[in-house]
Amino acid sequence: MQSKRAFLSLTTAAALAGVVGFSTAWAQTPTTVRVDGSSTVFPISEAVAEEFQRAQRGAVRVTVGTSGTGGGFARFCRGEIDITGASRPARAAELEACRAAGIRFIELPVAFDALTVAVHRDNTWARQLTVQQLRTIWEPAATGRITNWRQVDPSFPDQALTLFGPGTASGTFDYFTEAIMGRSGQSRTDFMASEDDNVIVMGVARDRGALGYFGMAYYLANQDRLRSVSVVPAAGGAAVAPTMDNVIAGTYQPLARPLFFYVSERALQRPEVRQFSEFFLNNGARLSREVGFVPLPAEAYTVAAGHLRDNRFGTRFAAGTPTIGVRIQEVMQREPR
Repeated sequence: MQSKRAFLSLTTAAALAGVVGFSTAWAQTPTTVRVDGSSTVFPISEAVAEEFQRAQRGAVRVTVGTSGTGGGFARFCRGEIDITGASRPARAAELEACRAAGIRFIELPVAFDALTVAVHRDNTWARQLTVQQLRTIWEPAATGRITNWRQVDPSFPDQALTLFGPGTASGTFDYFTEAIMGRSGQSRTDFMASEDDNVIVMGVARDRGALGYFGMAYYLANQDRLRSVSVVPAAGGAAVAPTMDNVIAGTYQPLARPLFFYVSERALQRPEVRQFSEFFLNNGARLSREVGFVPLPAEAYTVAAGHLRDNRFGTRFAAGTPTIGVRIQEVMQREPR
């Protein structure tokens, strides 16, 4: 699939920097919608922003930043932005920070993503990895110790292993570590970290022995340089590739995940923010597919539109509810609280 959005290309890193470094003058304009958060969700955020601004004929500006899921929640709970994109549900501490600041929100599901493990295009050996092998590579005990592909599997070549991944403020980092290690934040530390998925893609594309992980949209936009790795689930069985069909079928586990927009109650009092949110829900399936994500079923966007219309504040992922392995249908059956 060839993405139509230039910002996903390795050749447009400069353009990305320009989008992220928006003018503070615009941020203070009453007709500006301020969006920040996950770099994984960024392609959808930017696609919606681009088309919404066109539909508004320049009457509304939308600024989009990429400070990471954690960084986005921090800004959101301080009231600095209107919407934050998240590649994981809000944590208990983030919910408490928003509650303490009087920030209520509506949680809007955006799409589903296949968190993709990728290697260099010339890597001919690691066509599939088990969850246990991914744990061997990424667990804290691997720091400074697992540095060669042959240590992962004796059949692999004597090739230095170079790792690239999201920084600790990233929701992708949180989700991957929880899914693979069983606990969020548990990871080796000797890898090249970045909050920008394009940087991770670039690192893997330049090193034959490299491995990294990021959202599927970034893989699809760069698959001429990379190769995805199929994952054998922890329960065993056949390896499953990160594809839209496998995410919809619920077989790409444990690395399929929902993505979100969080829209603040205060911001929704401004018509341009409500219009932007409604515009996304009306066009979400098409735009999500266009930038390489798995659209939600049509009824999911309809349910979310009802929550937006009726001001149904809260999260579907309160403490104790699972996030790893959750399926599209399950997410939409949950009531926000």
